Amino acid sequence: MESAETLPPFSTVSSSALSFLNDNISNAQGLTRVSSLATELNAHCGDLDRSLTELHRSLESKLFAYASFSDRANSLFTHVNVELADLASATPSTVSVADGSGTADQILGEELPALAKEVARLETVRAYAETALKLDSLVGDIEDAVSSTMNKNMGKHSSTKNCEDMRLRAIKRLKQAEDVLTSVTKTRPQWARLVAAVDHRVDRALAILRPQAIVDHRALLTSLGWPPPLSTLTSSTPDTKTTSEIPNPLFTMQGNLKTQYCENFIALCSLQELQRRRKSRQLEGHSREVALHQPLWAIEELVSPISVACQRHFAKWIDKPEFIFTLVYKITRDYVDSMDELLQPLVDEAMLVGYSCREEWVSAMVTTLFTYLARETFPVYIGQLDEESNTGIQSQARVSWLHLVDLMISFDKRIKSLVAQSGILLSLQEDGNSQKISSLSVFCDRPDWLDLWAEIELADALEKLKHETDDERNWTMKVQDAALLFGAEDYKSPAVSSAFLQRLSSVVDRCRSLPTISSRSRFLRLSGAPIIQKFLDCLLMRCQEAEGLTALTDDDALIKVANSVNAAHYFESVLKEWCEDVFFLEMGSCQDDQIGASLIDNSFTEGPMEEGSVSAIFDEEIKKLEEFRTEWVEKLSVVVLRGFDARCRDYMKNRRQWQEKNEEGWTVSKTLVGALDYMQGKMSVIQESLNGVDFVGVWRSLAAAMDRLIFNGILMSNAKFNNDGAERLGCDMEVLFGVFGAWCLRPEGFFPKVNEGLKLLKMEERRLQGSVVGGETWMKENGMRHLRMFEIEKIVKNRVFTN
Repeated sequence: MESAETLPPFSTVSSSALSFLNDNISNAQGLTRVSSLATELNAHCGDLDRSLTELHRSLESKLFAYASFSDRANSLFTHVNVELADLASATPSTVSVADGSGTADQILGEELPALAKEVARLETVRAYAETALKLDSLVGDIEDAVSSTMNKNMGKHSSTKNCEDMRLRAIKRLKQAEDVLTSVTKTRPQWARLVAAVDHRVDRALAILRPQAIVDHRALLTSLGWPPPLSTLTSSTPDTKTTSEIPNPLFTMQGNLKTQYCENFIALCSLQELQRRRKSRQLEGHSREVALHQPLWAIEELVSPISVACQRHFAKWIDKPEFIFTLVYKITRDYVDSMDELLQPLVDEAMLVGYSCREEWVSAMVTTLFTYLARETFPVYIGQLDEESNTGIQSQARVSWLHLVDLMISFDKRIKSLVAQSGILLSLQEDGNSQKISSLSVFCDRPDWLDLWAEIELADALEKLKHETDDERNWTMKVQDAALLFGAEDYKSPAVSSAFLQRLSSVVDRCRSLPTISSRSRFLRLSGAPIIQKFLDCLLMRCQEAEGLTALTDDDALIKVANSVNAAHYFESVLKEWCEDVFFLEMGSCQDDQIGASLIDNSFTEGPMEEGSVSAIFDEEIKKLEEFRTEWVEKLSVVVLRGFDARCRDYMKNRRQWQEKNEEGWTVSKTLVGALDYMQGKMSVIQESLNGVDFVGVWRSLAAAMDRLIFNGILMSNAKFNNDGAERLGCDMEVLFGVFGAWCLRPEGFFPKVNEGLKLLKMEERRLQGSVVGGETWMKENGMRHLRMFEIEKIVKNRVFTN
């Protein structure tokens, strides 16, 4: 009773506590657990007390940290208030302000921003003044140095060394000024007038400095004995002289002369590097190709006197252009090593990045050659061609043109080998770099000459192919080893296709020498594509002749068409294999770009170009060859079908035979035997003459057409079928399937309608009656996938069952 008195009043106990007690000691059994329950509660309360103690400690540390931060912030605010008070006392305008808060607001809101703006303006003016003074000092030094070099050449200075030192000083100051201008352009674009003013003064200095440096360089070259004598190279056989017989002035120079030349060479290269940097800065955001790479000035000065000397000899060799190419190549080859060994280190010392002396030397010599060809040689040939076209008299103009192109192609190959010795990968170069070392670049600059060359090449190829096409033996003799070259398939192609491919391959090889993708694409479209079209026209003409004479009813006509299809398939396979090469894909992409640009220009009249419509240069021609094959393969199957239909017409019209009783020993209808024999004979001729791939197309197309013919002519002709008639038709079709069984394992699969119609005729009467009420479900259950419901109903209606 005493323990009961210590309990709190019932009204003071919370609802959660009452719920807990009711859940745990609601009955006598629960009272036995009171002791253990109290122990658990005490342990839980201990845990809660410890957690509370830890929370108190954490809170104390946070409060202490906050107090410390608050003290530091308070001290900072106090310091700011002191500074503001000092600033207010130092500002006369704040004396009239009524209270301290008004003064602070005015200072923070108005006077401080104005003061900061004024300080920034003064800093900008100071920086501008310093920059302007620095640039003025540099440009002044540049102008003084340039003036000194001019006075030397006017006789007021006798020391060449002092003149060279002044030039080097001017170049050094020019580089420093360019560094400052580059920095100003990036950080202070609003100072454009200052930059323009300095550029104007620098341009005037450079307009004097560069020509003077070039004049000094030319004088040094003359002192060296440059250009070397060419008389020993201008005999009738200029390629027979050896390099050792002609001394190289660049290797033989010594002493002070060599030092002067090297210093002048470096100065000229440094000027070019400076000019490159200036143009790159000035053209920032615009087309910078011109600024990034120009011909090397020092190498141009080496080539220029050689060019003048050479052209005096070129004029003597108008009828012997091979001498011109030989002389240019020999000079290029004889002095190319000195470019690597002597001049390239000087270019590197001048820090002229991205230049190879070997490539620049070769490029300058090639430019000399094709400039002469464009100015002197090609106009003469074009005049001869015009005269030939006007008079109609055949001349040697076309032969001379092709001979000149042969010389240019051979020359370019040898030049590329010279450049490749320096480690430059021509395959990785852009069109612009390849164009510099190719004499065929003359055609890139004159597309009308490129078109004329393509026209001459095409006429020459077609003239040579005329003899091949007129020889009937080339249409019957097969291409040898075609399967080994182009896969396991035997195309049975006539030799004429190989002749056309050889001519086309020759045009492609000549096209490869052109330095730009666009010119190669244009040339191949103008000269290569018409050869393919001519080949296709020859095939079409032969097929049409065979069809027009005999309607393809005799075996010779079938063989003629089969040979043409074989030739088209072989030609098509070779073109597809070619077009997988990167060389053709690049020209195809270039053609895509041209077509896209044309469609954009004419978008108001034409629709958009389909994506992926052209992927290779000969896609259009390949498509035409495929269409030709498809058309004539279909005609071969139609011819056989037409003959089969004519010979089995009585068989198709005789409806009574399907209700007659079969004779003993009967195997196949006699009226069908002749048609089957005709079909098998014609297909044997076609199989023997036609390639395997297209023959598959012939017999499959024939099977599909015969399936429709027999199904519509017999099963859908309202003919009545009794048991014997169904058996007769089944036996006839087994013989027909057997003919096609020579070309496939399950021939009945290629006669879907006839096969399912026979399946209906062989069904039991009870099962057929279910088709009327079963509908599509019945069709699926019985495997009727190719017949429609009305066709099934008609066949079922014509099925006669007798007891």
